[in-house]
Amino acid sequence: MSHEKKHIYSRRKFIGTSSCAAMGCSTFFSTFFGLKKASAMAASSPLPTGDYKALVCILLAGGNDSFNMLVPMGSSASDSQYTEYQTVRSELALPWGDILPLNGTTSNGKSLGLHPSMPELQSLFNSNKLAFLPNVGTLVHPTSKSQYYNETIDLPLGLYSHADQIQQWQTGIADQRSGLGWGGRMSDIMQYLNTNQQVSMNISMNGNNIFQSGSGTTSYAVNPDDGIGKTIMGYGNTDDDWDMIRTQAIDSLMDQQYLNLFEKTYANIIKNSQDASSLFNNAISGTTPLNTSFSDNELSNALRSVASTIAARSALGACRQTFFVVYDGWDHHDEVLNNQLYMLGVVSKAMQEFYDATTELGIADKVTTFTVSDFARTLTSNGYGTDHAWGGNVMAMGDSVAGGQIYGDYPDLYNDNPFDVGDGRGVLIPQTSTDEYFAELAMWFGVSVSDLPMVLPNIGNFYSPSTSTPPIGFMV
Repeated sequence: MSHEKKHIYSRRKFIGTSSCAAMGCSTFFSTFFGLKKASAMAASSPLPTGDYKALVCILLAGGNDSFNMLVPMGSSASDSQYTEYQTVRSELALPWGDILPLNGTTSNGKSLGLHPSMPELQSLFNSNKLAFLPNVGTLVHPTSKSQYYNETIDLPLGLYSHADQIQQWQTGIADQRSGLGWGGRMSDIMQYLNTNQQVSMNISMNGNNIFQSGSGTTSYAVNPDDGIGKTIMGYGNTDDDWDMIRTQAIDSLMDQQYLNLFEKTYANIIKNSQDASSLFNNAISGTTPLNTSFSDNELSNALRSVASTIAARSALGACRQTFFVVYDGWDHHDEVLNNQLYMLGVVSKAMQEFYDATTELGIADKVTTFTVSDFARTLTSNGYGTDHAWGGNVMAMGDSVAGGQIYGDYPDLYNDNPFDVGDGRGVLIPQTSTDEYFAELAMWFGVSVSDLPMVLPNIGNFYSPSTSTPPIGFMV
């Protein structure tokens, strides 16, 4: 990997996982203790109590070429469904015999398959534990090709921009830039359900992020490699003389009575953070180690830490939790086939391992895992890889997912088709909005239909709260 590419990946990861510094740490510091209860009281209808549910968001940062993840294959290599795909993708097309078939057909009669590196997800889909949603993306309103070209409808801000699109998948708001995420807005409503208020219901394996940032809540950061809450190095260690001196010094600073408001606030934040870390780490250390084996890679390690945290849910007093995991490096302007061969295999194996862990814990019906990405890639090759596009394919996993089905029409892929606004390059207008995708997950999580606009302000452009049917139907 070139030096330039490493720089791009680290920058993407920074954009995808950081928001606190750029968009308001001070908001959290000034409001966390005062607004938490007020935000919860803002819910217009009673929230469920007692049961446990978790949402696990996996961000494939950089823009996954998801039309080589979920592929039209038809019944043979000469079937028009496959040849249409083969023609538009040219040298990037997967050989028909390598594609892993999925049971059933889509609503518009297409037979689909998975990338050959994903046999675990093929098995989960065919056993009704996994569902796919094709051509999902950021929208302000339902949009046609003529509206796009005639500029007669509002489009997402910064369309095709990594920085804007990765933000909008986390905020759930396509027509403005915001430092608050839809997961954070859910926690503003629901955090009070958790009996222990020291640790946020939003647990991040990748530091501060927009998805879990609310008006009165933020994320709690965990080290994805060991599942331990982040704390001051050496604090509390009684086995080392220097660490004991360091601990005493920090305690002295935190216990001092400060007259300056900022000094006092900072000391309180450090103390509360240390108290939360102690509580969190004690809860984790008190759980029985999982029998489920996880691979040794970035994504599997993070999902193992998620599973360990879920195992400690009772000790943490958690009825509701969200988790944020980033798997970076999908900006494949070149070497897309080689990169996906490895990376999609990592995703498939890690998700199977995590599902097995939730089964071991007896809560596979209480945990829903879903994927997001900046955008899909162009259907046509740039000669080396693919470029930024728009609508792409996502998936949801868990026993509460009505799996084994494709929700929504898989789009036609021929050049200049009715959804292509890339002048023949294969940039597809999404046919399912992120609002609808997220709304169904939020409703399963416990957000009432009447409270959906608090979580997803533009949901009314795609879904009527007065209807009795869910936005899409992929959740049981």
